[in-house]
Amino acid sequence: MPLPRAVLALALPFAALPALPAAAIVGGGDAEPAGAVMVLNSAGGVCTGVVVAPDAVLTAGHCVAGAKALRVHYRSTEGAPVLVDIAARTVHPGYDAGAVAGRRRSIDLALLRTAEPLPPRFAPASLGTQEPRAGETLTLAGYGAAKPGDPRSTGTYRSVAVPVVEPYGPSRILVWMQGSRGTGACQGDSGGPVAPPDGTVLAVTAWIGGGCGGLTQAIRLAPQRDWIDRTLSGWGLAARWRP
Repeated sequence: MPLPRAVLALALPFAALPALPAAAIVGGGDAEPAGAVMVLNSAGGVCTGVVVAPDAVLTAGHCVAGAKALRVHYRSTEGAPVLVDIAARTVHPGYDAGAVAGRRRSIDLALLRTAEPLPPRFAPASLGTQEPRAGETLTLAGYGAAKPGDPRSTGTYRSVAVPVVEPYGPSRILVWMQGSRGTGACQGDSGGPVAPPDGTVLAVTAWIGGGCGGLTQAIRLAPQRDWIDRTLSGWGLAARWRP
């Protein structure tokens, strides 16, 4: 489904922002975004966000850090675009914007509080605490580009199943996934959910290596449970965790 003109005006410049370690689903199929929304910033950035409470969204830190203005985007049941203002935001204190270039650790997460609750059909996701294992298949999902270098293919929620790999050994912070034949994440899927077959969200996409469909790096949520819970509690909210 193409983006409306008002949203395209924000989305199209994203291709001109190579400094963002952004990650969209190529080689996947359309999916139902029951617990996911788009996150747009005034500089033209497009990301994906996971709904974790009626008025809270979890996304990647680089989608939020430095952004002058942010909005959550979704479509009404009639298909009309809806833009929701952000009342509060916080980036994980462990986020490091220069981590990729400097080969440093970064907790690339952020939380947004929307100015109004999202519709009930956006049920908060259950966050999982299990540790992904090499060879296990996880599903990546997001609103990113279906074709590398084609921002006009951004805006449809898609998903694809890819296996977990361990290129640098097991990590408490990260999970790596590598699809075949160019399947995987691309620009716009940053902040999108990474889930096993039971649908619990174990991680959110943060970075891709080698271009769209390459090695995908995601931030595991279980090790960041304290930060997520403390932030939401400060807003009078709570995440749903599943062991």
